[in-house]
Formats: sequence, C-alpha cells, structure tokens
Amino acid sequence: MSAVTSVEELSLAAQPAAAPRIGVSVVEPVSDHSLLAAAREGDDAAFAELVRRYRGQITNYTYRLVGDYETAVDLAQETFLRVFRAAGRYQSSYAFSTYIYRIATNLAISELRKRKRQRLVSLTSFFQPREQGDDCELDPADLRPLADTSLVEDERQRAVARAIATLPEKYRVPLVLRDVEEHSYEEIARILDMSEGTVKSRISRARAFLRDKLRQYL
Repeated sequence: MSAVTSVEELSLAAQPAAAPRIGVSVVEPVSDHSLLAAAREGDDAAFAELVRRYRGQITNYTYRLVGDYETAVDLAQETFLRVFRAAGRYQSSYAFSTYIYRIATNLAISELRKRKRQRLVSLTSFFQPREQGDDCELDPADLRPLADTSLVEDERQRAVARAIATLPEKYRVPLVLRDVEEHSYEEIARILDMSEGTVKSRISRARAFLRDKLRQYL
C-alpha cells in the first residue's frame, strides 16, 4: 500500500454507476472485506470507496460523542488513517463496520478523557487565590421565555444534545450507538468489547438519566 498522511490524499470522488442496459445483469456491490483486501494489496481506489461508504457515518457518530464538528472531522480522518495503516493486520472475524466503529469509539473516548483532564487543570487554577482587584465576571443566566413558540422543538432537540453531552462516557457511547446509530445490542457489545448484558444495563441507565434531565420537555 502506498503511504498517505491524510484521507484527503485519496481519491474520494466516486464515479456514478451507469444505468444498466436491458438484458445486462446488475453487478453486486463489492463487500467491505473485499475492498479492504484490495487496499491491502495497494489498491487506493478500493480504500477510497470504503471512505466514501463510511465517512459520513463516522463523522456524525464522533460528533454525537464529542459535540464539536471540527474535532469530529479530525477524529474521522484519524479513524480512516488507522484503518489504512493497519490493513495488513485486519482480521475479518467481524463485520468491517464493527471494526471501524471500535476504532472511532476509542479515539472519541480518548478525546473526551483529554478534555476531562484539561477541565480539571482549568478548575484547579480557577480556585487558586486571585490577586487583589482581579475580579471574575460571570454572565447571569438568561431566564427570558422563548420569543416564538415555533422555536420550542428546536430548543428541545438542542436540550437533548446537551443532555447527552453531560452523560459519562460509559453511558453516552452505548446510548449513541443504539439510539442514534441504531446498532444492535450484539454489535455494540462487539464494538465496546463487553457483554450484551452490560450494554443493555448501561443504555437503560443512560435513558433514565436523560429522562430526569429532560423532564421539563417530556
């Protein structure tokens, strides 16, 4: 395989398939496993097709976890780079989607933990004694009602996103995989390398937390 440093270096513009002529059989799409096997042999076009298939899914998934689109794009790109570099070690025991979601999940969790460490450092410095005259101004909460009731639904959706973002990662990740990405419990268990029982328990806890946080919208 040729070396790449960015997903953008791959040819991502997939050519549209020509409409089949009458009497000509339609060729079945190439499987993910076959595409990665071809990429392992140096076929960059095959890997570009994998990127085309999963780029949107992985970007949206990581965005749901980290809450920042630019970071999600970076995490998605890093996910594909890791898949590309490790193609020679790929084992087809599970679906490719399970494999790539596991990589994306681990990257997103690392990002969340890095943020947590940074917040702890920031809070430590916040509570340090301040120099005299060094005042900290805080903006008061805006308690005004919504100007237009048509915005209520948008606000509800934003509230759900904010509530999900406050969940601990061990509850947030399986919840997003199940209720947003619509993976099966079995596949989530494989992605997170845990039992289905643990997955179901964490999703149930996550939903309970959300119901409590979103009580005013229910």
